[in-house]
Parts: sequence; C-alpha cells; structure tokens
Amino acid sequence: MEKYYFGVDIGGTATKFGVFNHSGVLVDKWEIPSDRTDGASHLLPSVAAEIERYASGTENVLSVGVGIPGPVQHGGHVTRCVNLGLADINPARELAALLHGVPVFAANDANMAALGEYWKGGGNGARSLILITLGTGVGGGIIIDGRMIYGEGGLGGEFGHVVVDPDETFPCNCGQYGCLDQIASATGIVRYARNMLAEREDASVLRSLETITARDVVDAAKAGDALAAAAFDRCMYFLGKSMAMLTNTLDPETFIIGGGVSRAGEYLLDTVRRHYDALPTLFGRKAQIGLAQLGNDAGIYGAAKLAMDSVR
Repeated sequence: MEKYYFGVDIGGTATKFGVFNHSGVLVDKWEIPSDRTDGASHLLPSVAAEIERYASGTENVLSVGVGIPGPVQHGGHVTRCVNLGLADINPARELAALLHGVPVFAANDANMAALGEYWKGGGNGARSLILITLGTGVGGGIIIDGRMIYGEGGLGGEFGHVVVDPDETFPCNCGQYGCLDQIASATGIVRYARNMLAEREDASVLRSLETITARDVVDAAKAGDALAAAAFDRCMYFLGKSMAMLTNTLDPETFIIGGGVSRAGEYLLDTVRRHYDALPTLFGRKAQIGLAQLGNDAGIYGAAKLAMDSVR
C-alpha cells in the first residue's frame, strides 16, 4: 500500500481530513463531526482512529499535520483553545502517541490556511504573502521569503486585533476598541450597516429584512443600494488601511483575501484596492491583491505541507 501524508483541520464543528501522496497530490478527503463531549477528551482519539482506518494501520502514514483553532506555541503547546474546549495540551505529542509514534506537527489553523494558499492556491508562485480571512472574525497568516511567521506565542497573523479605528466606542471581544475584527469581518459589516440604518433615513432594501447578513449587505451594495454600499465601503477602508500598515511592516509580494466575505469576489477586490492604493506606503510600492482559491480545503493543504516539510 502507498504511504501517505495526512492534513487535518480541526474545527469547532467539523474535523476535515486530507490524504496526500509523495507528490503533494490530494488523493482523498472527508470530514467528521468534532467530538467535543466529555471535555473534548474523545477528540484526538477520534482523529487517530480515522487516520488508522483509512491507512489500514499506522505503518503507511509518513507524517500528520494538524491545524488547531487557537495559538500553538513553540514545541506544540496550546494554552487554551476556546472553540474546542481544550486547555494546557500538546495536541501533536498526544496524537503522535495515539498513532504509535507517527510524526505529528501542529500549528494554528489560520496559519495552515495561509500555507495551503501559498502552496497550491491563490498565492502559488509568490515568495511572500499575507492571507487575511474575513469570516465571523478576522484572522490570517504571514509567509515571508518562503517561511511561515508563527511568532513566539503562536500569535503570528492575528491581524484582527490590531486597532485601526481609535474613535470606536463599542468594545471588541478581546477588550480593546476599534479592532479590525470589529469592522472588516462579516459581523462587523452587519454592525456597520445596522448603525447606518439607525443613524440615517436613506431608503434601503436592508430596512425590509428582519435579519441582515454580510451577504445581504454585499448583494444590496452590488445592486446599487447607496446605504449598503456606504457601509461596505467604510469597512473595507479600514481593511485597506491595515494592509497599508502591513506593507510598511512586512512588505509582502501579495495579499490573499479569504473567508466567507471573499465570496463578494471582484466587488470586494475593487473596493479594497481603491482604498489600499490611495494610502501612502514607503517607496510607493504596492502588493498585489487576490482571492483565496482553496476554500474550505486550504487548512488540510497547509497542514499536509507542514507534515511534509517537517520530515523531509
């Protein structure tokens, strides 16, 4: 039987598996519910069982990479992972023991998504990139000169908690005010739209909706709804501002935007580019801006790449 690398993306709801051959080709993929019962004590055993089931034992498993929704420190220690209910755990070490000594490597899931996009997705061919994910929150990963930047405590790429609007009075979940997470995320876009509906009297299709989603705001903006367009534009201004700061700090070749909001496609890119290009950067150099291409598979690709690189 052929030997494989496994990329595992553990989420709060589902755990995704990807099986890759020596050439880095995705051979198979599937997902199972993330078992969070009994303090998530069954989570890693269920991951090990799936890998053994597919590979008919562990002798055909070369190595395993795992994406974790939380900061992973040097040595693989995770102090706290809220989405999984885990604390003070070394998932790589524990999973390796369950797999009878198979090499296992763990990193933050957003970092793994960045690595996946760098390897096989929207950043393929770039030497340096920054992935920014716009979902319920804002996260991402940084790769400079081909190296992932994890940070001392595993916080590399936590752009969401950089303060970009010091005038904001609504608190972020982290305790600060004016974080990018509050503004450019799907949650932030909805909040800005609701604030504008309350503050202005403009006619808007959004006023007829009982609940509003970020997709509703984007669709309305694309259709010419002035209030929706203003709300989205304001949120993307702060994203462009953040990208200009990151350009001055890290000088990436390209930015890749992923997450649910990225489904806005060219409308999103055009709006962000307009603000990013208008903001000054040192030497005037601007990075390319593109969309993520791997979707929900980015994490398994990145985790597999980590697994391969760590044993070769």
